[in-house]
Amino acid sequence: MFDVIIIGAGISGAATAYELAKAGHKVAVIDRYGPAAMASGWTLAGVRQSGRDPAELPLARAAVDIWGDLHQILDRPTHYRRGGNLRLGRSEEELAALRAIVDEQSAKGLPITMLEGLEAVRAVAPAVAPHITGASLCTTDGHADPHATVSAFIAAAERLGATMRFGEEVLAIETEDGRVTGVRTTRARIPAGQVVLAAGIFGNDLLNPLGLEVPLKVRLVTVIRSRPVAPMLEQVIGVANAECAGRQEVSGRFRFTSGIEHWHGHMEDGERPRVRPTARDIVETIQLFGALIPATLEAEVEDIWGGLIDQTPDALPVIQRAGNPEGLIIAMGFSGHGFCLGPITGRICAALVEGRDSGFDLAPFMIERFARRNDSAASLTLHG
Repeated sequence: MFDVIIIGAGISGAATAYELAKAGHKVAVIDRYGPAAMASGWTLAGVRQSGRDPAELPLARAAVDIWGDLHQILDRPTHYRRGGNLRLGRSEEELAALRAIVDEQSAKGLPITMLEGLEAVRAVAPAVAPHITGASLCTTDGHADPHATVSAFIAAAERLGATMRFGEEVLAIETEDGRVTGVRTTRARIPAGQVVLAAGIFGNDLLNPLGLEVPLKVRLVTVIRSRPVAPMLEQVIGVANAECAGRQEVSGRFRFTSGIEHWHGHMEDGERPRVRPTARDIVETIQLFGALIPATLEAEVEDIWGGLIDQTPDALPVIQRAGNPEGLIIAMGFSGHGFCLGPITGRICAALVEGRDSGFDLAPFMIERFARRNDSAASLTLHG
């Protein structure tokens, strides 16, 4: 019998496994595919505080405090770089929106500034296109390698005694007398006193039989990765209206994405799932990011994929201990910007498992908030 079963081997589940194993719990991680097989691996992998909802900003800032030393803590590379986040403006309307973000977030103590004019932007990012008229810059934002980071958490958890069960699908969370008793998978019934559900777009399949649901719309982001080119960009690049974003990896590869798009509903199953964007989405993504960083148009394309986003109505996640059944912790609905939060999400979930105060106000992340809301879906202001 395990103390805790974690469903999902993305960054949230992997970080939670590490924290719980470090605290001496007997932990199992179960994933129908494997580490970072979906959202955590598909992501842009930005590590940012800028552009966050005020409720989420304290979590992002705490996570960034961890990221700098994370490779040493886990004794594995994460390829984290703190090169900053540039959000570019191409019109007076966009510049006004960026100035408002800078004013709001600098008032909260975030080191974010406004760069006025092309010359100021090119002083920090010479590769940007000549039509850029300004940008916001948060110097403490950055990016990491998603697969390396999740693998580092998994390896560290295993060294501490955690069990990994990959290629095994959880079919049900089992309960008795209002308490979690374990899970039923495609291979076995596995008893456990508590379950952490970090299964992304599949989470509601397990919540619904328990009378619970996180309201989600599954959205698509198109991702292009180039072959390696000479280093030319340190920052993560975005735009004021969130229609595209990108960065240059440590390897020299560019990884850039569309904004949020409609998902056609098709996913190829297998050892690792694959979602294929349409030709229109691919062309638009290349054109949009190429208009920001023209050199990417000359780079050879290595891979193209679609990433699925579990978006909630307010684009904030659900992170909480469920009251019924007792012993269930939910961590899902990260709406395309949960990668940065991974290290702190792991610590919060571990605290919830142990019945401790997480140190954060989790009221904005409770599932009950949706019963009080009557608004339209939030726009995705930034992802990655």
